[in-house]
Amino acid sequence: MPTYILLMNLTDQGIRTIKGAPERIATAIETWENMGGSMRSFHMTMGAYDYVAVGEAPSDEAAAAFLLGLGSLGNVKTTTLKAFTKEEAGSIIASLP
Repeated sequence: MPTYILLMNLTDQGIRTIKGAPERIATAIETWENMGGSMRSFHMTMGAYDYVAVGEAPSDEAAAAFLLGLGSLGNVKTTTLKAFTKEEAGSIIASLP
Protein backbone atom coordinates (compact mmCIF):
# COMPACT_ATOMS: atom_id res chain seq x y z
CA MET A 1 0.00 0.00 0.00
CA PRO A 2 1.20 3.55 -0.62
CA THR A 3 2.70 5.32 2.38
CA TYR A 4 1.83 8.88 3.38
CA ILE A 5 3.41 11.28 5.84
CA LEU A 6 0.75 13.56 7.30
CA LEU A 7 1.91 16.90 8.68
CA MET A 8 -0.78 18.68 10.67
CA ASN A 9 -1.26 22.02 12.36
CA LEU A 10 -4.04 22.88 14.74
CA THR A 11 -6.46 25.56 13.58
CA ASP A 12 -7.83 28.22 15.94
CA GLN A 13 -10.82 25.92 16.52
CA GLY A 14 -8.53 22.97 17.16
CA ILE A 15 -6.51 24.77 19.82
CA ARG A 16 -9.63 26.21 21.49
CA THR A 17 -11.01 22.68 21.84
CA ILE A 18 -7.66 20.97 22.54
CA LYS A 19 -9.03 18.96 25.48
CA GLY A 20 -11.12 16.98 22.99
CA ALA A 21 -8.08 16.18 20.83
CA PRO A 22 -7.37 12.67 22.20
CA GLU A 23 -10.88 11.52 21.28
CA ARG A 24 -10.69 13.23 17.86
CA ILE A 25 -7.32 11.59 17.15
CA ALA A 26 -8.67 8.15 18.07
CA THR A 27 -11.72 8.71 15.85
CA ALA A 28 -9.54 9.88 12.94
CA ILE A 29 -7.28 6.83 13.20
CA GLU A 30 -10.32 4.55 13.34
CA THR A 31 -11.77 6.28 10.26
CA TRP A 32 -8.44 5.89 8.39
CA GLU A 33 -8.43 2.18 9.22
CA ASN A 34 -12.11 1.76 8.27
CA MET A 35 -11.19 3.22 4.85
CA GLY A 36 -8.69 0.38 4.41
CA GLY A 37 -5.62 2.15 5.74
CA SER A 38 -3.12 1.40 8.45
CA MET A 39 -1.72 4.06 10.77
CA ARG A 40 1.91 3.17 11.51
CA SER A 41 2.59 6.01 13.93
CA PHE A 42 1.08 9.22 15.26
CA HIS A 43 2.99 11.87 17.20
CA MET A 44 2.32 15.22 18.80
CA THR A 45 5.38 17.28 17.92
CA MET A 46 7.07 20.55 18.81
CA GLY A 47 8.23 22.79 16.00
CA ALA A 48 6.69 23.63 12.64
CA TYR A 49 3.92 21.01 12.96
CA ASP A 50 1.65 20.06 15.85
CA TYR A 51 1.14 16.46 14.76
CA VAL A 52 2.97 14.08 12.43
CA ALA A 53 1.59 10.71 11.36
CA VAL A 54 2.77 7.97 9.05
CA GLY A 55 0.17 5.74 7.49
CA GLU A 56 -0.63 3.51 4.58
CA ALA A 57 -3.77 3.75 2.46
CA PRO A 58 -5.05 1.55 -0.34
CA SER A 59 -4.82 4.39 -2.89
CA ASP A 60 -4.20 8.09 -3.40
CA GLU A 61 -7.97 8.50 -3.80
CA ALA A 62 -8.67 6.89 -0.41
CA ALA A 63 -6.02 9.07 1.27
CA ALA A 64 -7.41 12.20 -0.41
CA ALA A 65 -10.97 11.38 0.65
CA PHE A 66 -9.85 10.88 4.25
CA LEU A 67 -7.85 14.12 4.28
CA LEU A 68 -10.68 16.15 2.78
CA GLY A 69 -13.03 14.79 5.42
CA LEU A 70 -10.52 15.47 8.19
CA GLY A 71 -9.94 19.03 7.00
CA SER A 72 -13.67 19.69 6.73
CA LEU A 73 -14.03 19.18 10.49
CA GLY A 74 -12.01 22.36 11.03
CA ASN A 75 -9.57 21.26 13.73
CA VAL A 76 -6.41 20.71 11.68
CA LYS A 77 -4.88 21.78 8.40
CA THR A 78 -2.84 19.11 6.65
CA THR A 79 0.17 18.86 4.41
CA THR A 80 0.57 15.39 2.98
CA LEU A 81 3.63 13.76 1.47
CA LYS A 82 3.49 10.55 -0.51
CA ALA A 83 6.49 8.52 0.60
CA PHE A 84 8.53 5.88 -1.20
CA THR A 85 10.59 3.15 0.45
CA LYS A 86 14.29 2.95 -0.34
CA GLU A 87 13.50 -0.03 -2.58
CA GLU A 88 10.83 1.92 -4.45
CA ALA A 89 13.19 4.88 -4.76
CA GLY A 90 15.89 2.61 -6.14
CA SER A 91 13.48 1.24 -8.72
CA ILE A 92 12.38 4.73 -9.70
CA ILE A 93 15.97 5.88 -10.04
CA ALA A 94 16.93 2.76 -11.99
CA SER A 95 14.20 3.52 -14.52
CA LEU A 96 15.68 6.91 -15.40
CA PRO A 97 16.84 7.19 -19.01
